[in-house]
Amino acid sequence: MSSTINETQEIQTIHLTPEQDGLRLDKALSLASPLLSRATIQRLIKSGLVLMDGDPVTSIAQKASNKAEYTLHIPQPEPTYIVPEKLPLKILFEDSDIIVINKSYGMVVHPGAGVNSGTLVNALLYHCGEDLSGIGGKIRPGIVHRLDKDTSGILVVAKNDIAHQRLAKQFEERTASRQYFAITKSIPKKSEGVVDAPIGRHPKLRTKMAVSSKGRRAVTHYQVIAPSSPFALISCRLETGRTHQIRVHMAHIGSPIYGDQEYGRNFQPPKHWPQEIRDTLINFKRQALHAATLGFQHPINGKTLSFQVDPPTDFQDLWLNIKKIPALNKH
Repeated sequence: MSSTINETQEIQTIHLTPEQDGLRLDKALSLASPLLSRATIQRLIKSGLVLMDGDPVTSIAQKASNKAEYTLHIPQPEPTYIVPEKLPLKILFEDSDIIVINKSYGMVVHPGAGVNSGTLVNALLYHCGEDLSGIGGKIRPGIVHRLDKDTSGILVVAKNDIAHQRLAKQFEERTASRQYFAITKSIPKKSEGVVDAPIGRHPKLRTKMAVSSKGRRAVTHYQVIAPSSPFALISCRLETGRTHQIRVHMAHIGSPIYGDQEYGRNFQPPKHWPQEIRDTLINFKRQALHAATLGFQHPINGKTLSFQVDPPTDFQDLWLNIKKIPALNKH
């Protein structure tokens, strides 16, 4: 582990309380410094930026001591080099600390491999200027949580570092609430249930995720809202927030999300179905997944905020056509 301490970093000195003595160090430091999430503390330790009595800490799991002095060297945000772009944004709420967006499907949240423009971050940089948290670094300024490219719906973005840290803590501690609507390719065996299965990288396909004993704990609560054989409209509530979590979990229980090219197979409607229905089902080329609600406490004033948006037109059209299918199957 190499230390990258330099003069441009913010230095924070912490003395723990007797109540924090003996806890895992990452937990103790996050309790002692409420503006830093536990995940942030872990990253600092792994980067050699946490010192105990002047020596670098070597393990996030070591026991904390209230007799020691801990020094945290917090890096300054990396400069942003992404080009701001004037792109349409559906803004649900905005003030000096946060902005809540209804993201359209087809829009990538932040630049990545092979994607340098047209992202939500490009649009936010144009709209907000310099008013975005730098915690996400030069690629993800302000981004607290993400939605997949072809998932529509609500996400919150931080405009300053304090707002970012406090929002991240809410997501980490599972006090922020998130509910999704999805259309599945089969009706789940249980009308409601909990999928508690760890998720990690797929052992062979590194762009995919999979249920894996080596993964991180992932919990999804689901409920069938309306079955329409052979499909179903469901709601999902996230207890954790892993990459592709709902998509992986619903495929794991045998009811993959309709249109999901990575975790499900294409559906070919019978040729005797009306062409309008066939065309709607065949031409739906994304996962039918929508982040419908988001609730959290405002990171600065503490006010409880709650947002809800209906699924986009293509999702609604898909479901309207699916509801006609049971009558077709009777003939």
